[in-house]
Amino acid sequence: MSTYTDDIKAIATLKDKEGSAWNAINPESAARMRAQNKFKTGLDIARYTAKIMRNDMARYDADPSQYTQSLGCWHGFIGQQKLISIKKHFNSTDRRYLYLSGWMVAALRSEFGPLPDQSMHEKTAVSALIKELYTFLRQADARELGGLFRELDAASDADKPAIQAKIDNHVTHVVPIIADIDAGFGNAEATYLLAKQFIEAGACCIQIENQVSDEKQCGHQDGKVTVPHEDFLAKIRAIRYAFLELGVEDGVIVARTDSLGAGLTKQIAYTTEPGDLGDQYNSFLDVEEVTTDTMNNGDVVIKQGGKLVRPKRLPSNLFQFRAGTGEARCVLDCITSLQNGADLLWIETEKPHIAQIGGMVKEIRKVIPNAKLVYNNSPSFNWTLNFRQQVYDAMKEAGQDVSAYERAKLMSVEYDETELAKQADEKIRTFQADAAREAGIFHHLITLPTYHTAALSTDNLAKEYFGDQGMLGYVAGVQRKEIRQGIACVKHQNMSGSDLGDDHKEYFSGEAALKAAGKDNTMNQFH
Repeated sequence: MSTYTDDIKAIATLKDKEGSAWNAINPESAARMRAQNKFKTGLDIARYTAKIMRNDMARYDADPSQYTQSLGCWHGFIGQQKLISIKKHFNSTDRRYLYLSGWMVAALRSEFGPLPDQSMHEKTAVSALIKELYTFLRQADARELGGLFRELDAASDADKPAIQAKIDNHVTHVVPIIADIDAGFGNAEATYLLAKQFIEAGACCIQIENQVSDEKQCGHQDGKVTVPHEDFLAKIRAIRYAFLELGVEDGVIVARTDSLGAGLTKQIAYTTEPGDLGDQYNSFLDVEEVTTDTMNNGDVVIKQGGKLVRPKRLPSNLFQFRAGTGEARCVLDCITSLQNGADLLWIETEKPHIAQIGGMVKEIRKVIPNAKLVYNNSPSFNWTLNFRQQVYDAMKEAGQDVSAYERAKLMSVEYDETELAKQADEKIRTFQADAAREAGIFHHLITLPTYHTAALSTDNLAKEYFGDQGMLGYVAGVQRKEIRQGIACVKHQNMSGSDLGDDHKEYFSGEAALKAAGKDNTMNQFH
């Protein structure tokens, strides 16, 4: 017996108990509404999706071809349409998540207007977007189930069991969200309080980075400043405590290191003995040996390796790391984070290069054998140029003739049909599978894709509609494609909830209900 039919019986029993006052209540209608609202709270969602992520992590450990993916979404509707499309094309949401980018929140969701990715947007804007995304995904469930219930009502007795089976085995649109908490928006207490809001909104996975909170920069820009490990670990623990307090025991923490591109630190780490974590952090500083006679006024000096040394300090009062230490710092960051409560790693790189990523993961796995990465397949990379140059370099190293190509100009359209370009495109196509197998990447995401798709589609529509094509620019470029590709929101009234509203009107008012889905509803043109 299904949960749906169990609910009908349970509500019918309750109705009988309440007597005549509930005569107008239809147990089947109430059971339908309950089925359309599987997740009652954000914590229900967080617990459900955390188990999905944990199971997926175990699957990946057993078989690296079972990696997971997500796309960044900046609005509930975008996330909803993405999951509707995934279900339509693949009949499953298996191993497909949502990503929530702090960059997109700053650029698109701040009351200040578009902002750079420097943690200047409102703290609560991210948790508000998590809640919004799950509101839209739950509405997608309700809409889809509502359609099945209407099919059930209209079906013959012979067809009802098949439709009932679809209802009983309905696959929810609700999937895990990896949510970006930037550098924690303040001290560890601030991180804890905000993490609780994330989790209460439904987040099962929180990503935090090791930059200084009030100096935070986008991972693909210059000027990044990291914090000593103990400062970062305090925030990781704060997030874990938030998960445990709220009963999300499977909650997932992604520790991101920006050390590869960060040449500065705001603080010299606290250390009490050679080789401790603070001493290891300080060992990467750019220093010069000094004596009491060569010290300048106001110098900061430390004892390191038995010598008195002066770290290079900039006018900004930041301290500089030695050039070329980024990868070693990343490896230490990752090992330390996993040893202190993080579950997954994120290494922000300057290019999508499997050998570079895999080299660092190999070092990490010498200490943590099952270390796994979340990786940003970033739109900040020029993927075409990067991979064409990688192929060019490999061809040159192999002694092949590359005289037909100019390395710096490989982005040019003139190379699009060349063998080099085709090889590069194939490497881009297989990048995720290759990196999952060779570089320990469990989860591939694109941080900002829907920011770019919105701009691109709007540009195309504006060019056609306001140009010579007029209304044909919309019809041929948008609506005709929607109809032929089976895009659900071509029936935008249905997508916005008009049919759900009609169902509820009937439940609440019976024959007196004034419904919107009559014969004059123009949505009927899209059957």
